[in-house]
Amino acid sequence: MKLQFSAGGVVFKRQATSDKRKADTFILVAKHSQHHGWVFPKGLIDNKETKEQAALREVKEETGADGKIIKTLTPVTYWFVFEREKIRKTVYYFLMEFTGGDITKHDHEMEAVEWLDIEKVEERLTYKSDQKVWREAQNLI
Repeated sequence: MKLQFSAGGVVFKRQATSDKRKADTFILVAKHSQHHGWVFPKGLIDNKETKEQAALREVKEETGADGKIIKTLTPVTYWFVFEREKIRKTVYYFLMEFTGGDITKHDHEMEAVEWLDIEKVEERLTYKSDQKVWREAQNLI
């Protein structure tokens, strides 16, 4: 058995509407190039960086977006098999507010990156682990 540790983000942005007292909220999701699932951006933590640094870096690399960490979310743990080895993966997610960047400038790991209306996020996410972190993040936004 192998252990893996990753970090990532649930990134949101608010956009003004025609009613100046209200704003629409959008959430950043990405479609992975290998397994084609819709996920929140995340990746392995480098041994020279903190969880927070890794999360910000991975969001930038995989989506082109810059974010500011607002809150730590509950880590998600799951098992998967890679090259016939069982791996226990823990992902440290952070709620992030979008601060800039260009989502068309994402890396090859993601085949698509989109801003979704907050009401459509859960139905788009492919994996239960992402849906679980989304339910927590949604209550904080």
